[in-house]
Amino acid sequence: MTLQNAFIPIVSIAGRARVGKTTFLVKLIAELKRRGYRVGVIKHSVHEFALDKSGTDTWKHTRAGADAVAFVSPHHVSLIRQVDQEIDLQEAAAMLGAMDLILTEGYKRAHTPKIEVSRRELGTEPVCRSHEIIALVSDHPVDLAVPRFDLDDAAGVATLIEARFLSRQ
Repeated sequence: MTLQNAFIPIVSIAGRARVGKTTFLVKLIAELKRRGYRVGVIKHSVHEFALDKSGTDTWKHTRAGADAVAFVSPHHVSLIRQVDQEIDLQEAAAMLGAMDLILTEGYKRAHTPKIEVSRRELGTEPVCRSHEIIALVSDHPVDLAVPRFDLDDAAGVATLIEARFLSRQ
């Protein structure tokens, strides 16, 4: 069901730390996959991370100074690339290949449409710029002129995404 145009929409799932972004994103990915879409995900972090395990061949290649290491098998590909500074969202998206939709987690300051996840106990004020919020996933009302979905309503959010970004005209 891959879209035929070169434009791949990017929608960010954003919110406060520990609000349930990953939990909701996992449900949304599963729902969009059930509907037949190719879904890419970009997770942003301000913290360092390591995908290579100490002692593996790819770890040895990286430690030896390789600027990029690709690990390829019949069903997976992994790329570890050294960078001097963080790459921008568009460059990261281009690395994902042919997708119908790219969802991000952790890019609350990127200039993308946002679906903000919010829980009353963590604060009710939005953390994203209000003009970028296209929907709210929350357990409380918020004074925004956007659709609001319950924390478990991945199907409702998927329908909104389909209507706004995945229509086949």
